[in-house]
Amino acid sequence: MGGLVLKLAPKERVLINGVVVENGDRRGRFSIMTPDANVLRLRDAIHPDEVNTPVRRVCYAVQLVLSGDMEPEHARQQLLRRVEELSQVFTDADSRRVLSEATEALLAEHYYKCLKSLRALLPREERLMAYQQ
Repeated sequence: MGGLVLKLAPKERVLINGVVVENGDRRGRFSIMTPDANVLRLRDAIHPDEVNTPVRRVCYAVQLVLSGDMEPEHARQQLLRRVEELSQVFTDADSRRVLSEATEALLAEHYYKCLKSLRALLPREERLMAYQQ
């Protein structure tokens, strides 16, 4: 069986193609079979007040595409440029791999996969920011 499998905790919310869906009282699992469906777990969503670092800004922009608040055609070039800017800072091999995955996902218009890749950089960015202070 293909598609994206979501495992949700009780009362967990997820945004699917602009619609908020809330799980019931028990753990749930379901598959999104439509290719290119825009999915965002609301527990993973970055609040606008938390958009205060370069990686968070890129993640938030991808999140806006997933929520339907930004047109993918408009966002794609801007996102590619921002990912390229991140590659100037994150130069280690693992970060380069993550950024490459994010770029490939953007080019294929797989925004959920792009966001998932970029989120892997958040702990690294946090360590870099703490180190510089």
